[in-house]
Amino acid sequence: MKYLITGASGGMGRALCAALSAAGHEVWALDRILPEAAPSVHVIQADLRSEEDLEAACRRIREEAGNLDGIIHMAGIYDLNSLVEMPEEDLLRIFDVNLFGTARLNRLALPLLNPGGRIVMVSSELAPLRPLPFTGIYAVTKAAVEKYACSLRMELQLLGYPVILIRPGAVRTGMLPESTAKLDRFCETTALYRTNAARFRAIVNRVEARSVSPEILCRTVVKALAARRPRLCYCVNRNPLLLLLDILPERFRLRIIRAILKP
Repeated sequence: MKYLITGASGGMGRALCAALSAAGHEVWALDRILPEAAPSVHVIQADLRSEEDLEAACRRIREEAGNLDGIIHMAGIYDLNSLVEMPEEDLLRIFDVNLFGTARLNRLALPLLNPGGRIVMVSSELAPLRPLPFTGIYAVTKAAVEKYACSLRMELQLLGYPVILIRPGAVRTGMLPESTAKLDRFCETTALYRTNAARFRAIVNRVEARSVSPEILCRTVVKALAARRPRLCYCVNRNPLLLLLDILPERFRLRIIRAILKP
């Protein structure tokens, strides 16, 4: 089988490239930062925000692979910030990578898919939940990815292409230290939420402490690619406290968050 993986330089992307290569599949690994080469892994340096980059990547894949059996979207930006303090360029960038880049590549690469080829998109456990403070921009983009995936699935079923969602909780990758650093920067720079943000750091640390290895996520993706009738959505390591908080009445939930975070 032949697969295209985005975000191939990230922790989850690297692990998936290794897992599929070890299973005998051929992989085209795409990332803005040049991914690591390995047996059966063809690296492509391309930015999801650049249509020109992606067109060139698709031409190369057509020349080298002919067709693909799946497109797997592992790329994504995780950010923690205040919605009323976040610079517009950061807002546009996270949408451009998490949502528009996914849609851009699907449009350009769909002609490469073999009949029955699958599109897999990695979402987040936050996507179907009501966001916590300062996770809003990430949750909004991932919720948009899920709505996009559902809409795309509705259309591509008519062409015979399954669309599969993977909804993970915390995974031990380079994203976790990076998110901690972003939260630290936010705590230092916010003019409105200094005390609140410091308390929020403790909540984030507790949530991320329940992380799993990227190999566990990769096993789920491999299972979804191999299944004769794949599920519409696979959940991995969802946090029970977040799920419990989400089922509470909205006003009660707001009071809890306010009690925890307000100075």
